[in-house]
Amino acid sequence: MPDTSSQPGPSATWTVPDDDAVRRTRETVEAGLEQTVAALESLVRIPSVSAAAFDQAHVERSADAVERLLREAGLPDVRRLSAPRPDGTPGAPALVARRPAPPGAPTVLLYAHHDVQPPGDASQWTSPAFEPTRRGERLYGRGAADDKAGVCAHLAAVRAHLDAHGPDGGVGVTVFVEGEEEVGSPSFSAFLAEHAELLRADVLVVADSTNAAVGVPALTTTLRGLVQARVEVRTLDHALHSGMFGGAVPDPTVTLVRLLASLHGPDGSVSVPGLGDLPPHAAEAVAAQQAYPEDRFRAEAGVLDGVDLAGGPGDVAARVWAGPAVTVIGLDLPSVATASNTVQPVARARVSVRVPPGADPAAAFDALRAHLLAQPAGGAEVLVDTEEQGHGFAADTSSPSFAAARWALATAWGRDAVDIGVGGSIPFIADLDRVLPGATVLVTGVEDPDSRAHGIDESLHLGEFARACVAEALLLEALTPR
Repeated sequence: MPDTSSQPGPSATWTVPDDDAVRRTRETVEAGLEQTVAALESLVRIPSVSAAAFDQAHVERSADAVERLLREAGLPDVRRLSAPRPDGTPGAPALVARRPAPPGAPTVLLYAHHDVQPPGDASQWTSPAFEPTRRGERLYGRGAADDKAGVCAHLAAVRAHLDAHGPDGGVGVTVFVEGEEEVGSPSFSAFLAEHAELLRADVLVVADSTNAAVGVPALTTTLRGLVQARVEVRTLDHALHSGMFGGAVPDPTVTLVRLLASLHGPDGSVSVPGLGDLPPHAAEAVAAQQAYPEDRFRAEAGVLDGVDLAGGPGDVAARVWAGPAVTVIGLDLPSVATASNTVQPVARARVSVRVPPGADPAAAFDALRAHLLAQPAGGAEVLVDTEEQGHGFAADTSSPSFAAARWALATAWGRDAVDIGVGGSIPFIADLDRVLPGATVLVTGVEDPDSRAHGIDESLHLGEFARACVAEALLLEALTPR
């Protein structure tokens, strides 16, 4: 059933593959599934945490492993590249692997990242964070879902496509795997400026999101933007004995806590004015997304019985997919276990702000900073600096390639896909959109609500992963000119 859109370009049409092509694609992916999962397990064993406090040699090792897997998948042109960060330091290694498009065929760019979040408290993991462990239908380990599963889904789809069409048929494929997404992709703008031609494509598949539930495939049509800020309060030039000086000396920790408390109202709603309204095109995308019932949200988030949701009553989807959010994600204070009777001279916090899709993150930071500096602080030195900013995303779902993706997901899962928003951020999409004008952006999922990405006991549902691999291979098949 070909799409009849009149839009120009090789990505403007797609065709439902015949039954033999669908069967062959599914069988090829499924036959290689254990190989694909074994590759994923090998990547999970590498602790490729891109945060600066961790050993970056592991990120290099991870890039080595991904490079080897891309070559083994049969892609003829594999390059290991990097670009400088704004401070002049080298960016983390990225891999770009290409198979040029045959004449008249579109090029599909497949994105994922090989770096991961810090594991957190090792004692809280049921099994070691970097030792992939299968329990029931799930594979546990840091990066098992976010986003080394995305890397391996691309590998499975590419192997199936090359197996079906050989070196000269099918669509053009470019696989782009970066190594610093979890720290905000600081070298991404420079990377695009230097290597944009290598990434030219008609369709972009970002395998770094979630499905609506186990058994329910989804396309992510909105993402919030991001602002990360550091707040510092200083009242002394050195630490003091809390008994000898306490009661008169100003405690910067108390002042910092008051400032942070001002960010929310009594019901937990954000009280910072000017964080950004929802633009019309993003509002339309949000309106088309499925509902997010409060009881389901509570269960998936693990909210304790009796605890009120932040923001009061109302539409949960609007709050977590499209509204602003402010979270204190880090504090520089002595730990309870090592604390002494001391008044500290300085207290610091890291604050994460999620910005409505389509809103300006720079304006959101200005609003946050103005709000904090306007609060009473007893003359304390208060500094508010930005550490990271990124734009949100609202998809154009009218593209024919969206229809092809919906067909591929429905065929792989045996039920229709749904549109969802995600409260998280993938800021580089806005940068790619700038250098790939007219390309369709498809944000797909290898995760599910129980994956606990970024959290303790992160995991991947292996049945859902298999369906995600099949769906991506079917998408490449559907975009192949007949």
